[in-house]
Amino acid sequence: MISLVAEPLTGVADTFFIASLGTAPLAGLGIGATLLSSVFWIFNFLGIGTQTEIAQAAGTHDTAHGRDVCGLAIALSALIGCALALLGWFILEFATAFMSNDDRVRSAAAIYLEIRLLGGPAILITMAAFGALRGLQDMRTPLAIAVVQNALNIALDAVLIPGLGPVPAFGIAGAAWASVLSQWLGALWAIETVRRRLGLRSRPHWQLASSLLSVGLDMFVRTGSLILFILLSTRAANHLGAESGAANQVIRQFWILSALILDAFALAAQSLIGFFVGAGQLARARRVAAVVCLWGVGTGLSLTAVMVITTGFVGAVFLPVDTRPIFTAAWFAFAIAQPANAVAFVTDGIHWGTRDYRFLRNAMIASTAAGLAVLFSVDLAGSGGLNGIWIITGGWIAVRTTFGLARIWPGFGASPLRPDSAHPEPATPNRSP
Repeated sequence: MISLVAEPLTGVADTFFIASLGTAPLAGLGIGATLLSSVFWIFNFLGIGTQTEIAQAAGTHDTAHGRDVCGLAIALSALIGCALALLGWFILEFATAFMSNDDRVRSAAAIYLEIRLLGGPAILITMAAFGALRGLQDMRTPLAIAVVQNALNIALDAVLIPGLGPVPAFGIAGAAWASVLSQWLGALWAIETVRRRLGLRSRPHWQLASSLLSVGLDMFVRTGSLILFILLSTRAANHLGAESGAANQVIRQFWILSALILDAFALAAQSLIGFFVGAGQLARARRVAAVVCLWGVGTGLSLTAVMVITTGFVGAVFLPVDTRPIFTAAWFAFAIAQPANAVAFVTDGIHWGTRDYRFLRNAMIASTAAGLAVLFSVDLAGSGGLNGIWIITGGWIAVRTTFGLARIWPGFGASPLRPDSAHPEPATPNRSP
């Protein structure tokens, strides 16, 4: 949990420092961060697929397969990261114009993005390497890397954004440079750790690419659907005005923070369920699913309580005065959704561990279609527009939660976790030496 929370805490620090620059830079940071995560999260199969494959390989004691999958995932991460960075620079102007109709906000977002794209390969390499380590049930090494990486990011924020001594004030560009430098440190550290733990081939095992990419296609569509909803809801908030965009950035940043707190249970479930499924121990896998859902709900309720109590504090610390009136109601809508949010993320991890990627794809497509249908059919104009966006977001989360739970209890469709289901066959190619 601490390793996952380290990154969004850095985003909160970015938000804190940039808020002192005014409403437009803060809204620009929100757009830039959303666009960046929208692109790179789509490729999270490089971490999720790697984690499941290595966890199940550990259950069958197939170390060679785990090593080959990890090496391939890191190679693909570097290639895809470079390609995305190049593409991003070409479409940067169009993307920022799509997200906002305010010239000041678009300019700030463009400055932030053109620098952050330099860290694109590092983001995906770290994702794949962390997936490998978590598949081995090593949660401490990603923790150490994440804490150091993000502590460096915050320290650089404090110097580069406002300026300090001989260092000039870089503003929003300083936040971008702080992220890029710290991300590359984390990526290099993660690669070296994986090399020592698993070993890496001098040449990737490209024969496994079709298997990883087939997982990637389902995960690409699933994550793309999730990102599409976040992207379009962020766009809707920014089109209500710079004040709504700035308030939405603060709520969205805390949404990411809460999501990754909850994702800690999902990743633990993924590794444990992957191991037990690989070992053919389905009853233990179901036990993990039950326990992790209970922990998720309890944590979600705790988050709701903390968020309600700290409403005034968050508004005072992170928002310019002119944005606070529209923030409070939207923040409450966000807080109330946390228990359902917890179950949505936790059940994702459970289904990742069983390789139930196609179900996750279809469930996310249905949830996003429902959420966007409501988002585009409701008139959001007026002072309650941002509140409406976050109420719709809560409904989108609730649909995801319903699908995720029903796949386990009672286990509709071809659920790998039904008590009467056969041990699922590994979705991997022939493992020839």
